Amino acid sequence: MSVATILRSGSGDVAQRAGVGRRWLRRYGAVLVVLDGLSGVIAGLAAYLTRFSDDPLTVGGTTVADPASPTPGYLWYSLALPVIWIFAVGLSRAYEGRFLGVGTEEFQRVVRAFVGLTAAVAFTSYATKAELARGYVILALPLAAALSLVGRYLVRKRVHHLRRSGHYMVDLVLVGGEHSVVDLVTQLRSEPYNGLRVVGACLPAEASGDLLAPLGVPVLGAIDDVATVARESGVDTVAVTSCPEMYGARLRRLAWDLEGTDIDLVVSPGLIEVAGPRLHIRPVSGLPLVHVEEPEFSGGRRVVKAAVDRTAAAFLLLLIAPVLLGIAAAIRLTSRGPAFFRQTRIGKDGREFTMIKFRTMVVDAEARKGDLVAQNERGEGLLFKIRNDPRITPLGRILRKYSIDELPQVINVLTGSMSLVGPRPPLPEEVALYGDDVRRRLLVKPGVTGLWQISGRSDLTWDESVRLDLRYVENWSLTLDFMILWKTAFTVVRGAGAY
Repeated sequence: MSVATILRSGSGDVAQRAGVGRRWLRRYGAVLVVLDGLSGVIAGLAAYLTRFSDDPLTVGGTTVADPASPTPGYLWYSLALPVIWIFAVGLSRAYEGRFLGVGTEEFQRVVRAFVGLTAAVAFTSYATKAELARGYVILALPLAAALSLVGRYLVRKRVHHLRRSGHYMVDLVLVGGEHSVVDLVTQLRSEPYNGLRVVGACLPAEASGDLLAPLGVPVLGAIDDVATVARESGVDTVAVTSCPEMYGARLRRLAWDLEGTDIDLVVSPGLIEVAGPRLHIRPVSGLPLVHVEEPEFSGGRRVVKAAVDRTAAAFLLLLIAPVLLGIAAAIRLTSRGPAFFRQTRIGKDGREFTMIKFRTMVVDAEARKGDLVAQNERGEGLLFKIRNDPRITPLGRILRKYSIDELPQVINVLTGSMSLVGPRPPLPEEVALYGDDVRRRLLVKPGVTGLWQISGRSDLTWDESVRLDLRYVENWSLTLDFMILWKTAFTVVRGAGAY
C-alpha cells in the first residue's frame, strides 16, 4: 500500500493537505500586518487629537503637554505612523511564521519593536534638533504597541479555539525511535493549540510500530524513506526526534533531499520542557552544537522579580482590603470556625512556611479526610481531590470556583515566602515522597498562580501538574510571568477546573 493510499484512508486527501499549513501562515501574517497598520492609524489619530485638544495632556496627575495649535507636520506623522510601525515590527521579525500562534516570542518581538522605534525617534529628534511634542510621542508609540499586543492576543485565542476543532493545523511526519515518537505524539496532542498534527511516522527498519497503533499514527516508511514520504504526504514539516539511526551524515542528506520542497525540517534535541530561550546553536569545528544554558535561580532578574512581587502584593493588598474583610465576615457568619485557613507548605529550597487562605471547608475537614480516601479522584499521584467534596461549605464552593479563597496569599507574597507566579505550593507529606526530578520544583518560590492554574487547575493529573511546574522552573522569565498573570484573569472568570 502506498503512502498516499494510507493517508487517504486515515487522514483525508493528500492533495487537499499539501501546503495548507503554509498558506494558513501566510494568511495569518497578512492579518497581523493589517492589524498592526490599524493599530498605527488609531494611535496616530488618538495622539494627534489628544495632543492638540483644548485640554492639557496629563499623565498620573502631571501635566505633560499644554494645548497647542496643530501643525501640518504632525498630521503627516500620524499618517506615516502605520507604515513606520509595520516596518519596525517587521524589522524585529515579529511576522516570521515560526513565532506565530504559540509562545511569548511573538509578543516579545513586538515589545522590541516599540523599544527600538522609541529609541530611534529620540535619537533622530536629538540629532536633527527636531522639536517633537512629548505628549504626542508619549501617547502614539505606546498606544500602537499596546493595540498590536492586544490584537495579536485576540487573534491567537481565536486560532487556538479553531485548532481544537482541527483547523489551521500544520501537518508533520515524525522520524525517530518508536518510544521517542510516542512521547512526542502524546505531548503534541495534549496541547492542540500548538497547531501541530502528526499524520504519520518513519521508524527504523527493525521497529514494529505496535506502540503507535493505539495512537492512530500510521507507519509510513523507514528512515531511508523520509524525503519520499514527506513529498507524497503533502506535509509541511518533518520532525526528527531522538534516534541513533539519524546520525549526522544521514540528517544532512535528509536536509539536502528536502531542499526546494518548501517542507520545513526541525530536529528535537530530546530535552523535555527546556524552551527556546535557553537553547542556542553554537558552531564548533563546523558542527552546530546545541548549547543549553543553566536555568536562572539567582542574579539580577531574580531581584527584579522579587521587587515586582512585593510591590504588586502591597498594592493589591491595599486595593482589595475591604473585599478581604467582607469575605472574612461572610465566612464567619455562614459557618462555624475562623475566616482564615492556615496550613504548613513547603517553599523554596524546602523551607516550611504558613500559607494563608480563606477557609472553604468545615472546621474538622482534616479529621474527616481519612474517611474520604476511597473517593480521591487523583489516586495516580500525591494530590487529594474530590470534585464534590462534602467537607466544602456552600460559600466555600463559590470561593473555590473563582479562586477567591487564594486572595489572602498576597500576604505570603508580601512577606517573601511566595511569589505571584510559580509552582503549586506542596504539602510536607507530598515533598517527603518526591523523587529527584520532582524536587526541582523547590528551586523557586511557589506561586499564587502558575502554569497549572491556567492549564486545567484541579482537572490536571499528577503527572501533568509536575510537568507544568518543571516547565516553569526550567524556563521562567518575567515575560512568562506577565503572560501567566494575564491568562489567570480569564481562567478565574470562567471558573473551570476548580473544586
